[in-house]
Amino acid sequence: SSKLFLEGIPGKKCGTIILTAEELNCCRDSVLMQFCANKLDKKDFFGKSDPFLVFYRSNEDGSFTICHKTEVVKNTLNPVWQAFKISVRALCNGDYDRTIKIEVYDWERDGSHDFIGEFTTSYREMSRGQSQFNVYEVINPKKKGKKKKYINSGTVTLLSFLIETEVSFLDYIKGGTQINFTVAIDFTASNGNPAQPTSLHYMNPYQLNAYGMALKAVGEIIQDYDSDKMFPALGFGAKLPPDGRVSHEFALNGNPQNPYCSGIDGVMEAYYRSLKSVQLYGPTNFAPVISHVARYASSVKDGSQYFVLLIITDGVISDMAQTKESIVNASKLPMSIIIVGVGPAEFDAMEELDGDVVRISSRGKYAERDIVQFVPFRDYIDRSGNHVLSMARLAKDVLAEIPDQFLSYMRARGIKPSPAPPPYTPPLHVLQTQI
Repeated sequence: SSKLFLEGIPGKKCGTIILTAEELNCCRDSVLMQFCANKLDKKDFFGKSDPFLVFYRSNEDGSFTICHKTEVVKNTLNPVWQAFKISVRALCNGDYDRTIKIEVYDWERDGSHDFIGEFTTSYREMSRGQSQFNVYEVINPKKKGKKKKYINSGTVTLLSFLIETEVSFLDYIKGGTQINFTVAIDFTASNGNPAQPTSLHYMNPYQLNAYGMALKAVGEIIQDYDSDKMFPALGFGAKLPPDGRVSHEFALNGNPQNPYCSGIDGVMEAYYRSLKSVQLYGPTNFAPVISHVARYASSVKDGSQYFVLLIITDGVISDMAQTKESIVNASKLPMSIIIVGVGPAEFDAMEELDGDVVRISSRGKYAERDIVQFVPFRDYIDRSGNHVLSMARLAKDVLAEIPDQFLSYMRARGIKPSPAPPPYTPPLHVLQTQI
């Protein structure tokens, strides 16, 4: 472990921070456990005690690190604390025989909590569950040393101990869950005339425009997670040939029956082709493309498929109320939405849809889970606007919330990952062909 001295006020010691490191065990279990206590010592002059528990795991050097505190139960000597969940790593770093120390305190408003007593146990001991082995005497060493007749300061009983294995995003992918990406591109007039260099859709023969850059950079990140690399690619907010009707979900490849493009290169090709044939128009409606993907997602709710819609937009939105409604409805489905904002606009509306600060709601109904991730593309490109500064950072931020959003859907529906198929092993002996 290393010591760091805090500085700040000249000539005054501001304290030290001690860092202790230990290699993590690869245990992925969590434990849900609950405790109660009986006949704890009365500490308060008026009334009883306000007890809470503090859990410590022991370190390799014999020191202790706090790993959990229960809530305070007010004015009782026989508290029942709420069940809590903790990872086995945090509790004992996967070492079932390592000492776990538990201290019992009486809460005081000024923070000078009174020590009632302590006891030790281990994961292995607690894993026996509720039994006579898991009723612990709470001992106050000072009292024990002074009073001959001292027995204990009360008892703490383990009421339940349930072990759960935490599954990860990759467990589902290995078990065969398929991720399907759909791309939707904003073809509205607010992006500027594609013939002008100032347009985000500028048809530059020598380099990618803002949309092309964002599509290529983000697309190359997500395509590794898509099993068949066939992407439905849609556009919205343009007038289509031959009759100039406005569409809010048209196939970039011109084939509404089969809007799939092969790989991100196929999407790029279809994007540049439709730029030449459609007329940028408006309004900017997100709801139709969200509902388009939701239709597919609502037909497969067994956990075998998960849908991700990537919307690339300049962030000017016309149908905020309908979009919120469609996101709230989609939050019940196996889908997520990544919005990549291109250009210099204020993205307040997109931040609102992201729902990280305030959970999104529509007509009094809140989204069941957060399914939107917003990424402003300008934060990742250089001043010239032609180069992504760090693909790794962009990749991390684009995909940051997908695994947790995916797991929140699977957990809420009680869907477990399928077992991974065994790795392929070639046959050991090749049969000799007879001559």
